[in-house]
Amino acid sequence: MATLHPYKNTLGTFCLCMLLLFCALPGNAQDNNSRKVVKKAPVQYPSILKSKGIGGVVRLRVFVKSDGTVRDTEVIGGNPILAESAQKSVGQWKFTAASSETTMEVSVLFDPHSESN
Repeated sequence: MATLHPYKNTLGTFCLCMLLLFCALPGNAQDNNSRKVVKKAPVQYPSILKSKGIGGVVRLRVFVKSDGTVRDTEVIGGNPILAESAQKSVGQWKFTAASSETTMEVSVLFDPHSESN
């Protein structure tokens, strides 16, 4: 019968413990830094685009000042035709205050079949 070397057994136990520790850590660190929206401005859906059934999602990087106002927005994805409307709306949003400026990612949905837009 083969015997295990005492260090191999300890190393295996250590590796298993480290694996379990890393699996228990939260997966999305951005949630810890996210700020809540206090006030949203309505999104102006261009009527011609809505009537033609053109919609989509615009993803923005939002730079939020410490007082909760939006300093700037940057388009990082989505329908470029709708990007300007999304930026105008999100630029007027108000977030909770924080100790420093933060950067967040926001998605704005333009659904041509929705009554709310």
